[in-house]
Amino acid sequence: MFSDDFEENRAAMQETLRVGKSFDLLSRTLRMNGRLAQLYYVDGMIQDDTLNKILDLLLRVPADTLAQLKNAREFAERAIPYGEVGTAREEGDFVTSVLSGCVGLLLEGCGEAILIDVRSYPARPVTEPENDRVLRGPREGFVETLTHNTAMIRRRIRDPKLTMELLQAGGRSHTDIVLCYLEDRADPKLLERLRGKLRGIAVNTLTMGLESLTECLSRRQWWNPFPRARYTERPDCAAASIAEGQILLLMDCTPAGMILPTGVFDFLQDTNDYCFLPVTGTYLRWLRLLVSLVTTFLTPLWYFCLANPEVLPPWDWLRFMKIHEPIAMPVLLQFLLIEFVIGALKLASLNTPTALSGSFSVIGALVLGEFAVKSELMVPETVLMMAFVAVANFAQPSYELGYALTFLRVTALVLVALLGLWGLVAGAALMLFLISVTKTITGTCYWYPLIPFNGKALGRLFFRQPIKRDNS
Repeated sequence: MFSDDFEENRAAMQETLRVGKSFDLLSRTLRMNGRLAQLYYVDGMIQDDTLNKILDLLLRVPADTLAQLKNAREFAERAIPYGEVGTAREEGDFVTSVLSGCVGLLLEGCGEAILIDVRSYPARPVTEPENDRVLRGPREGFVETLTHNTAMIRRRIRDPKLTMELLQAGGRSHTDIVLCYLEDRADPKLLERLRGKLRGIAVNTLTMGLESLTECLSRRQWWNPFPRARYTERPDCAAASIAEGQILLLMDCTPAGMILPTGVFDFLQDTNDYCFLPVTGTYLRWLRLLVSLVTTFLTPLWYFCLANPEVLPPWDWLRFMKIHEPIAMPVLLQFLLIEFVIGALKLASLNTPTALSGSFSVIGALVLGEFAVKSELMVPETVLMMAFVAVANFAQPSYELGYALTFLRVTALVLVALLGLWGLVAGAALMLFLISVTKTITGTCYWYPLIPFNGKALGRLFFRQPIKRDNS
């Protein structure tokens, strides 16, 4: 807590902020008509012209005005004509605010500090996200600056009920986190549960974005690959979710938002569904569901039929399910090797410069696939199956769910090789089991709205609804 002794406060702040140890943390002593003041700020978080205006303003405060001022709050009200000006009584609050980009001012004769919020964070242009594109619609996405993201949502929902609740987490990082919700639509119990979880985070830093936050909020299930939250980089998608009564978590330095609560059926939705008529959007949702199931069980089912040809009817059009060429490598190993190669190509494409990544992936896949077939290391059927699976995986917009289905597909393949038909059944049962035991961040059932049953909500997920008066 600050004292009334200016020199004591200044010495404490000089030591706490370690002024002189970091080149970007600056301090300046001012003499305003005989009254001392100390200014603290972080270079790069405030524009030079704004800082010059503040300095000019402080040095022009008349002596009689200074003599009449009794405390820091009165000085801020009468001498600093800026929109966001506050005071801090605690030293910790002052230090955190300065390191967040505010200008801190210690005034001689005052037991409180003044905070002037004129932050101007470095920010990239607001452009469409690379991984969340739409055919029609806004071409803008979230950026790393929190206030820019909240402004883009506020622009779309101009309702006083829209609440942006600011919290902080991280013992060292003091990361800003915003709860965005409509006060009359969001579940109060859910909000209170989230507040408690956010305030109970006991980690030093949250520097790796929303995934770090997700791991802190959810129960640890390292063996469960299903995602606990749905992410979006689009402000229009975030605003639509808030309007439906969901809660959005925004995090400073992270160009994405976390939509809560999240169930397994929520991943059926995509922003592109709303770029078309309701019947087309419904078709896209069902197609997305079907493709997800096919990519998970296509190769295990085909492998089972290959190992047990007697289960296939004697129809000519099913001949493609049999291999008619000599096999140099067991089919199971072929599938596992191709899965490994596809994963390696994804990583290589991710680390390849943007101008070369597309051509690199296509050329790599073509060369490796053709070589594998011509060298008789693999048969064309396995390459074709895995090529379809690799391409169809991109029909699912959630990368987290895509990897979860990949793990299930590989596990089902191994189970079929070991147990036959019972292995195929065990693979499907494992998928249902993992979905059932997934612990969501909000504590709701991962099967919702199927369990507990909510027909209206379930229909809204499976069928793209036309716009309604209340958008519900």
